[in-house]
Amino acid sequence: MTQPITYSGWQSEKSGYMGRLSGPGFALVAVACALLLTPVNLSSWAAAAVCVPLALLLLLLAFGRVSGLSADEWILLAVRHQIAVARKQNIFFSGPFAPRSARTGHQPMDLPGTLARLRILEAPDGLGGLLGVALDPVAGTYSAVARVSFPGLALVDSDKQAARVSSWAALMRTFCTEDSPITRLSVHQRCLPDDGAALRSWTAQHITADAPAAAVSALADVMEGAGPAATSRETYLSVTLSASRARLAIKGAGGGQVGAAAVLVRELHALGGALSTASLQVVAWLSPRGLAQTVRTAYDPDAQVALANANSAAQIPGWEGTEVGVDPALAGPVAAETGWGTYRHDGAWTVTYQVRTWPQAQVYATFLQPLLRPRRNARRSMSLVYEPLGPRRARQELAKEKSKRSSARHLRAKTGRDESEDERREVNLARTQDVARASGQGVVRMTAVLSVTVTDLEELETACAEMQADAAAAGLELRRMWGAQDVGFAAGALPLGQGLPDRRTGF
Repeated sequence: MTQPITYSGWQSEKSGYMGRLSGPGFALVAVACALLLTPVNLSSWAAAAVCVPLALLLLLLAFGRVSGLSADEWILLAVRHQIAVARKQNIFFSGPFAPRSARTGHQPMDLPGTLARLRILEAPDGLGGLLGVALDPVAGTYSAVARVSFPGLALVDSDKQAARVSSWAALMRTFCTEDSPITRLSVHQRCLPDDGAALRSWTAQHITADAPAAAVSALADVMEGAGPAATSRETYLSVTLSASRARLAIKGAGGGQVGAAAVLVRELHALGGALSTASLQVVAWLSPRGLAQTVRTAYDPDAQVALANANSAAQIPGWEGTEVGVDPALAGPVAAETGWGTYRHDGAWTVTYQVRTWPQAQVYATFLQPLLRPRRNARRSMSLVYEPLGPRRARQELAKEKSKRSSARHLRAKTGRDESEDERREVNLARTQDVARASGQGVVRMTAVLSVTVTDLEELETACAEMQADAAAAGLELRRMWGAQDVGFAAGALPLGQGLPDRRTGF
C-alpha cells in the first residue's frame, strides 16, 4: 500500500524595518540608545537615574512581544481603534439611517468599512448570462466568484489525494508568470446549518396527488426535524484581475470597466480546463444578484432560510418571474459595529482569526478538515488567499529572505550566541525554496483567515474556544485580529477575494 504523502515548508514573511523591528520599534531603540549615552556624555549620576529607566522601558516596548505583537504595535492598534470609536467610524448604518454626504447629498454604498468602495458590476459571461464583477477602484482589481464543488480528499486513497493536490499546485503554477493578469485567487468555504429549503422544494415537486396523507405528514415531520440539525458547506472560488497588469489587454478590449470585464471573462473561460484538471467543478459563476446574496447571508445568517425559500419558489411553475438572489444595493447589513475583538452585524456576532503559524511538522493533505467541523452553535468560514508571484519578484523576495537570515546568522556567530534549531531550519528552508524556484517551481504568498459567527452572544466565547481547539488539532496557531475585526470579516467571512497587504501589518 502506498504511503500517504506529507507536506511542509511554509515560511512566514519577515518584513521588519530593521531585522524584526518595525519602523516605530526601530525609532524606540534609537531613542533608547541615545538616552543610554546621555549620562556618559554628561558624566552625571543624576542623569543616569533618569535616562536608564526610560531607556529600559523603551527597549521593553520595542522588543517585548505579547501574542506575537510588540508593545508599540499594540499601542498603534489601540490608538487607531479609539480614534475610530471617538469619531464613530466603527458604527455603520445603511438605508434610510445612513448619513448623507455633506458635499454631494447622497448616501454611501450599502457596504461598511473597507468594502464601501466596492462596486458590483454586471458583464456578459459569453454564454448568454450575466456575470457579477466586484470592482475595487482603489486597488484597481476586478473579481469574479464561482460556486464550485470538489470531490474531497478524506474518502479517497493516498494516490488520488496526491494527484489532486498536485493538480491544484499545477493550477497555481500557471499564474506564476510575469505577464499573468490574475493577481489573486481565493478559496472560500463556509459551514452553516442546512435550511432544508432544497429538500422541501424537491419533495414538493415529487409528491404525487394520490400520496397517502399519513405518509405526507410523516415525511413533513422528518424534514422539519432533520433539516435544522444538518449542516451544509458552500465553497467559492474568486479570481481577481489586476487592471495595471492587464492594461494593454484592457485597452485592446475597449478600455475602461467594459474592457476590464471583457478581459476577466476571457481569463475565466481559459481557466475552465485547468479547473477541471484540478478536480474542481464550477457549479455557476455568480451573477450580480447571486454575488450579493452570498454577501447578504454572511452579514445576516437569519436571511439564509428566507432567501433559500424564495429561490426555491422561483423554480415552481407560476413563479418563473421571481428573481433569484438579492439586489446588489441591499447586499450589506442594516447596521454594524466594530469592537476591539468582535464584529456585530444584523443580530449576529463574528470573531475573525488569522493563521499566524502554519504546521512546522509534516502534515497530510487533509490537515485542514478540523477547521470546518460542523457545529450547531456557530457557523464557520475560512478563506485561503493565494497571490502568485512572477519569477522576477519571486527571485527578489527569496534573495531578500536569504540575505536577512544569513545576516542574522553571522551576527549571532559574532556575538557568540548559539544558533537554535528553529533558526537553522529557517535558513535551510529559505535555501530550499530558492533552489525550487530556480528549478522552475512557482512561489505563492498565502494566508488563511477564519471567522466564527453566532446569533447568541452567550455562545460566542464557547464557539471561539472550539475554533482555537480545532486549529490546534490541525497544527495551526491563530491570532485574533484585535482592532481590525471589520477588515477580518471582509476577508474571512465573504468570498470577495480580499487580498494580502503588501507589507506585514500588525493585527
